[in-house]
Amino acid sequence: MKSFHKKKKHISTKYWLLIFTGIFVISIMLSMTLSLSGGPLNAIAGYVLVPMQKGINDAGKWISSKANEFKTLSEVLEENQKLQEQVDELTVELNTTKLEAYELDNLRELLELDAKYPSYEKVAACVIAGDSSNWFDSFTIDKGSKDGIEVGMNVIAGSGLVGIITDVGSTYSKVRSIVSDSSNVSAMVTTTGDNFNVSGNLKTMNESQVITFSELRDKDDEVTIGTPIVTSYVSDQYQQGILIGYISSIETNSNNLTKSGTITPVVDFEHLQEVLVILQKKETGAELDQPKDTESSDTETSGTESSEVSTEESSEEASQDDSVTQQDTAGQE
Repeated sequence: MKSFHKKKKHISTKYWLLIFTGIFVISIMLSMTLSLSGGPLNAIAGYVLVPMQKGINDAGKWISSKANEFKTLSEVLEENQKLQEQVDELTVELNTTKLEAYELDNLRELLELDAKYPSYEKVAACVIAGDSSNWFDSFTIDKGSKDGIEVGMNVIAGSGLVGIITDVGSTYSKVRSIVSDSSNVSAMVTTTGDNFNVSGNLKTMNESQVITFSELRDKDDEVTIGTPIVTSYVSDQYQQGILIGYISSIETNSNNLTKSGTITPVVDFEHLQEVLVILQKKETGAELDQPKDTESSDTETSGTESSEVSTEESSEEASQDDSVTQQDTAGQE
């Protein structure tokens, strides 16, 4: 015998879910329509729908919370951007204020320096170019012949001597500073009046920010570390009495007659920005001798003319004497 098995039909879970959902919806509608305050339908609806409503409410709260957080994050980012812009503006203002304060300090130094040398007429100038070294051993300023600047005029800054004008254009000038290897300055010790030579030296400037001096005669050992050094009255290029720097080291040479050493300049040759140019050149001996030569020529000319007049007068007197003698001889005869 053949056994026949009846095939059981299985309903999918999703269909069962739809059925129950439909029943619940119908029950809710009936409860609301008929205003059922009790009974099995109301109990079933409360048992099934309340947890669902609670879950829906929790999901809504979570979504609302995340939306608020996203909105808050956007507001924070926007506020942060505004604050960053304010910080940038304040940073620029602070840098500008610092720059203005720095420039003000430089101008104040120039005014103080100008007051130290009131007998010289000066013009202020800005450094517009320098060489490739760390020090301003040669540089260009923004004033030239149109401003009355000439080759040979002295340049000062900070507290003392910077250098000398070596080339002049209509709107610019070039300066050789005292730290340059090609610079030599006739200097003088303020305490003793001894004269000696100060030489630029970029090597010692790079090593210890000093320049060198030599040929100092100090037999009484009066010159010590810290002694101020100024330009000498015997210099044919630099005005007298401009501060160069202070003795930083000193030693006796092998000849036991002279001394040499180093000087710390008073000018900051690493950060030069503004300078003063003295519009008076040093008067040299050649310039002073020229009137004397003219005066001598005039004297010689006057002497020649006087001798010629004297000769003529002597000749006239001799002629008169000869005439008198001839008259006396004729009378005797």
